[in-house]
Amino acid sequence: MILTVTLNAALDVTYEVPGVDWDGVNRVATVHRRAGGKGVNVARVLAALGQDVLVTGLAGGPTGQAVEADLQRAGLPHAFVGIAADSRTTLVVADSPRAASPRTALFNEPGPEVTAAEFGRMTGRFTDLMATAEAVVISGSLPRGVPLDAYATLAAIAAEHGVPAIVDADGEPLRHAPGGRPSIVKPNAEELARAVPEGGPEEGAQALRGRGAESVVVSMGAEGLLAVTPEGVFRARMPYKVEGNPTGAGDSLVAGLALGLVERSPWPERLTRAAALGAAAVAAPVAGDFDRDVYADIHPRIVIV
Repeated sequence: MILTVTLNAALDVTYEVPGVDWDGVNRVATVHRRAGGKGVNVARVLAALGQDVLVTGLAGGPTGQAVEADLQRAGLPHAFVGIAADSRTTLVVADSPRAASPRTALFNEPGPEVTAAEFGRMTGRFTDLMATAEAVVISGSLPRGVPLDAYATLAAIAAEHGVPAIVDADGEPLRHAPGGRPSIVKPNAEELARAVPEGGPEEGAQALRGRGAESVVVSMGAEGLLAVTPEGVFRARMPYKVEGNPTGAGDSLVAGLALGLVERSPWPERLTRAAALGAAAVAAPVAGDFDRDVYADIHPRIVIV
């Protein structure tokens, strides 16, 4: 079982608009509402790939109930820790993928206020789940009240139980994360530059490894992936740019990395699959999905150097 952790779970709302008038009134063509947050999106992709998954995290209030109900409908097993405050909603406004130059805007609410006792229950639940987890993905933003080193704390618990962990975070949570000695830290290029302002992506990745991360994978959009690992430095080159909604592309990429951890596949193989899943997610209308035709087309064309 692969465990995914979403401390700031959300109800994701996506508006598809055929040619957004960013200065005027728009009529929404299609509305998608479903459970979200980065860990939830990762779990959806893994489940679509046939993997056993379990979603955990923090959820509360009517929005949290809607999140859990949607996961139930989707057949995604979950074990959330309840909180008193209401979980957040996110909004994506996206041009139709058929638009000449589709654009996407994402609006993220900050999330609920979490008490120390509630986070303590979360770490207890997480520790219990280590008994059956083959790998864990810890990703996304932190709700208010959760310590900034929370991901380092969870990654350290996983390491103590011999469970490999992936951390996908930004800002202070990313800067703290290597201290928990995760197997993989996965920032994008902008997140890495904020965490390590000195030098380029490879120097930044090496710096995070020096702080405790075993490997660092940097997503670089259409330029592909950079992986700095104990086995060496690898780059995944993309054959072409996929147009569409980039929201959730990083989560699909992380799902590929998690699967590689469980299967213990060589780095070139896991990077190829991860890069293909990330690209295929751009072609899907909502986060947590990927276009299987795009995946099948782009996977054999990715070059590892």
